[in-house]
Amino acid sequence: MNIYDKYETVIGLEVHAQLSTRSKAYSSDSAEFGALPNTNISPISLGHPGTLPKTNKRAIEFAVRLGLACKCTIREFNEYARKNYFYADLPKGYQITQDKTPICTGGYITIKEENGTEKNINITRIHMEEDAGKSIHDIDPFNSLIDLNRAGVALVEIVSEPEMRSGEEAYKYLTEVRKIVRYLEICDGNMEEGSLRCDANVSVRLKGSTAFGKRTEVKNMNSIRNVQRAIEFEAKRQIEAIEKGEEISQDTRSFNAVTGSTFVLRSKEMANDYRYFPEPDLQPVVVSQDYIAKIKSTLPPLPGELYKKYQSLGLSAYDAGVLTDSKEIALYFENIISKTKSVKSAANWLTVQIKAYLNDNALHISDFKITPERMAALIDFIDSGKVNHTIAIQKIFPKMMEESNKTPLQIAEENNWIQESDSGALTEFVKLAIAKYPEKVTEYKNGKVTLLGLFMGEVMKLSKGKADPKVATELVKEMLEK
Repeated sequence: MNIYDKYETVIGLEVHAQLSTRSKAYSSDSAEFGALPNTNISPISLGHPGTLPKTNKRAIEFAVRLGLACKCTIREFNEYARKNYFYADLPKGYQITQDKTPICTGGYITIKEENGTEKNINITRIHMEEDAGKSIHDIDPFNSLIDLNRAGVALVEIVSEPEMRSGEEAYKYLTEVRKIVRYLEICDGNMEEGSLRCDANVSVRLKGSTAFGKRTEVKNMNSIRNVQRAIEFEAKRQIEAIEKGEEISQDTRSFNAVTGSTFVLRSKEMANDYRYFPEPDLQPVVVSQDYIAKIKSTLPPLPGELYKKYQSLGLSAYDAGVLTDSKEIALYFENIISKTKSVKSAANWLTVQIKAYLNDNALHISDFKITPERMAALIDFIDSGKVNHTIAIQKIFPKMMEESNKTPLQIAEENNWIQESDSGALTEFVKLAIAKYPEKVTEYKNGKVTLLGLFMGEVMKLSKGKADPKVATELVKEMLEK
């Protein structure tokens, strides 16, 4: 056994999701991303003397939506708190957050293990707060620059229990969080832009032990893959340090994506360093059961629910995963299968032909010109036997992109692509195909049945791809076996 197999990793994630509200959490300043530095600010978001914050109702709605999606308990009486710390990009010197009364507690997020089993990662709390500004260190060689546009933007922080045991589990958990916030349309989930951020609390302990080891907190990971890489590096670093007899320091560390390593930022503050106290300028918010029920009635279908639905319809775990990866793809698929019973065919078209077209042309599903209704019509047209699958993919599908006002049937009829199923007409093609390869006929009759494909290929060539494969195959067999 190597030294790493003696230990298990214990991981808890703190995920900050920047809410897609038009204005900031406690002021009317714009929360738009990408504006010129220090333009989306006002005396209120900067906390100037004499100004008062005001609660953003949409931020509360989004927090409740997330709590319901994660099966949390929603708190009725919600107080705000001040969390005091002094960074250059925190203009007020404190952050308005929630301390003892988080809006959501309990609940869980389900991840899927490699063997197909499910594991629930329990949630400690989800609370509302505001973002800090942004310090920029790589533009000016001598100075750090401060952009306060982000200061005051509405956030929710999702704190998990320390129940993940590998970087891979953390990757899956964070992927599910991103899916959920995107399905709920409360956050765009873009880690590259900082609208979804994750801090990982990592410790290690001997397998079989129930006591937690000393943890470090890793920050500054700008992709889900980098979260996994940082956790894997940090776990290995801690194990090697323990094996050398060194003590783990409870540090806050940063991740270097180039080297794949972590380094110390600062020694970890304890909670009492923040001097939490009730926010004096904001009234507590009461979230009633009627309000929760109203929000619940507006929730969209969620990825976990759709995944199970698609598997119950006979789709593979892979197909169900691909179809639920994006809300827009899932809703497009939902619309197709509401118009056709051929669920597997619809899944194949979406995961193969349509996704390939979108990827090749760098398009989003919202830019796709064929409506779900027309795709369902094409699938049913193929199932009717009036056109074969090859013609549909290679000719009708591209034409449907160009001629949005025409049905698949109209396109096929205008271009003479209707499949030939009449055995009388096909017989001539079959006779010609067999006559072309007399020596192969003898080989077939002597037991080389794989030659059936040769004759079928010739029939399809002679019929210009319009022969019904089922009818033609039966005719070829019949003639060869005379």
